[in-house]
Amino acid sequence: MKIAIVHDDLVRKGGAEQVALSFHHAYPSAPIYTLSYDAANTYPEFKSCDIRTSWFGKFIKKEKNMKRFFYPLGVMAMQRLDLTDYDVILQSTTHCAKYVKAGANTLVITYCHNPFRLVWSPDSYEKVRESGNLKRRLLNKVLATLKSIDIEAADRTDWFITNAREVVSRIEKAYHPKNPIVVINPPVRIENFYVSNSVSDYFLVVSRFESYKKVDLVIETFNQMPNKKLLIVGKGSREKELKEIANSNITFLSGLDARNLAKLYANCKAFIFPQLEDYGITPLEANASGRPVIAYNKGGVLDTMIPYTDNPMKSTAIFFEHQTVESLKEAILLFEQLEFDTAFISAHARGFDENHFIEKIRAFVSEKYSGSTGEPSFKETIKVEKVRI
Repeated sequence: MKIAIVHDDLVRKGGAEQVALSFHHAYPSAPIYTLSYDAANTYPEFKSCDIRTSWFGKFIKKEKNMKRFFYPLGVMAMQRLDLTDYDVILQSTTHCAKYVKAGANTLVITYCHNPFRLVWSPDSYEKVRESGNLKRRLLNKVLATLKSIDIEAADRTDWFITNAREVVSRIEKAYHPKNPIVVINPPVRIENFYVSNSVSDYFLVVSRFESYKKVDLVIETFNQMPNKKLLIVGKGSREKELKEIANSNITFLSGLDARNLAKLYANCKAFIFPQLEDYGITPLEANASGRPVIAYNKGGVLDTMIPYTDNPMKSTAIFFEHQTVESLKEAILLFEQLEFDTAFISAHARGFDENHFIEKIRAFVSEKYSGSTGEPSFKETIKVEKVRI
């Protein structure tokens, strides 16, 4: 079985990139094809991989420029990647990985983190919502073209896998897949985290600084709670704006290596997760460190967290109901009245370890590849399989 791995782009550190790295661990000899690769800003483990970028990636490596020239140059570059000689293409994607050329007999398996957000949910981007009349008209024409390209590319997928139940209906609505969608929760590299014997007095956020991540909500909340410390790890397009509105009890950090990030997780009072996320690996990283999570009660956390109801010792998180300062503040104050079981929380996270994810992916690929040659496949009738790992 000759297999290729494809990922949209490798220019940042995030959950999707962790999935691509786990694909590499499952198939270490498989090359990884991608639009662009910025070794300095994604996970260092990729340096030992066989990374093959499009022609676009030979000239443009930085995330900002990649987004600026994605249409039409990035799209055209991915369409030029010829993978027709491979038996299996395993794609990790939200947008352009599925644009590569596949052979008529190639088995295409797409791990879809979410349908292309800019195309299918453009108003989730602040710049789109606030664009003027003329700019919005031009943008709508571009998005219509991208949607057509996206649908045509998705139609080459034989099997869709996704990260959480939250995303299944979106994939069905956008792409109308030919086979049932399977849910395999993304991995957490448990060995990167540890439980500390002592806890400091700060709350923690680890996030990219984009509008939908709602980091501003956490800042506004802690601005009203000046006696509580908040550490924020990350970077992104709203970095300058977020730093300008933050009071002195809030500290920003970036560029941390895995060891120092693990230390921050292990010693925080609680991890705060304010956004609606399709899945969300960072809450599980906090759990792997034995720390509870304060999370917005929607999205992937419904699959991964055990919310507090009446027994905090059998819980891994407190949920807040509304993305408002009042709702988040109420959850923080409730958290400080409760005692959580560190051992219970870390044990829960071990169920999502990368090794389990790799086993599930290998089994799925092997089964579907065998099925494509006419051999029986015992899961062909599965509609949605939720695999908790």
